[in-house]
Amino acid sequence: MRRSPRKYVLDTQLFIHAFREASANERLQALHRAFSPFEYLSVIVAQELRAGLKRPEDRKALERHVVNIFARTDRVITPSTAAWHRSGDVLAEMVWQDGLEMTRVSKAFANDILLALSCRESGCVLVTENERDFRRIRRFVTFEFTTPWPAEDD
Repeated sequence: MRRSPRKYVLDTQLFIHAFREASANERLQALHRAFSPFEYLSVIVAQELRAGLKRPEDRKALERHVVNIFARTDRVITPSTAAWHRSGDVLAEMVWQDGLEMTRVSKAFANDILLALSCRESGCVLVTENERDFRRIRRFVTFEFTTPWPAEDD
């Protein structure tokens, strides 16, 4: 029996680097070509990307070149209510067990916890350059992540 292909979600920073640097964009385009049927967009990533836009034309480009492509092919993942609730529990556990200071938790880190949980729910592997934070989160949440760029035969 043939193993089903893995599904991947790219973290926000990979898109940001691709928007800013030609070499990063080349790597991202290569990943899209190799993994397009198995690549999904998280609404969390879409929110973070939208929040960083300053010009209306950038928003239109994001919609046209990223969001609409994933939406048209029904490859968008959204955290469930359970994931939202669990993300709060994970933050609390990190405060109690890991010494995390709630007053210093960034929105981005809270989003990363939610992203990890929603990837787990969807059976997706998170592709990220942010190894430090996701290793910390993985101490409290079982999920898969890899650094860029996964091999095509994964």
